[in-house]
Amino acid sequence: MSDRTGIFAGDDPFKIAQNWLTEAEASEVNDPNAIALSTVDADGLPNARMVLLKEIAPDAFVFYTNYGSAKAQEVEQAGKAAFVMHWKSLRRQLRVRGVVTREDGLKADQYYASRSLKSRLGAWASHQSRPLSSRTHLMAEVAKVTAQHGPNPKRPPFWGGFRIEPLEIEFWADGAFRLHDRFVWRRKSLSEGWAIQRLNP
Repeated sequence: MSDRTGIFAGDDPFKIAQNWLTEAEASEVNDPNAIALSTVDADGLPNARMVLLKEIAPDAFVFYTNYGSAKAQEVEQAGKAAFVMHWKSLRRQLRVRGVVTREDGLKADQYYASRSLKSRLGAWASHQSRPLSSRTHLMAEVAKVTAQHGPNPKRPPFWGGFRIEPLEIEFWADGAFRLHDRFVWRRKSLSEGWAIQRLNP
């Protein structure tokens, strides 16, 4: 692609994505790592919500959640997910679609340990996505797990990460007169190489 230069340069889409995120960290007011995660339920009805992307690995995009949550159940039922990452300050967006597996080992333990104590206890206390009678009840659960697990709680067995290994990554950058720049990396399977294509805006 002779015209794929500048912010699109390179053959590794994960490195390009990391470069864009690094730029966004210097310009976005809040949560430059926020993604709109899309899943489908057992009936095929789409769902979307904002979550925080915690790592761009050399081969995957990683986020963490309660495995009992609606998004986790939908992700595991389908084995696939998609997300869009939009940076208003840079006028860029990143779209990803791919297959999902758990990040449920040492990396998940390390990330959990890096969170604040209140966030770690909150992970134990919250039965995410399930009905809650009142905030008072939630705070009582926090007090209960604080007494049970103390100042250094281990990662809950029902909480961990998901790795989205992409089959498609699209980079979009704003252009004058709505003539935007779009490049997509595609592959039919995770073992194949990328095919790169410029798209019409």
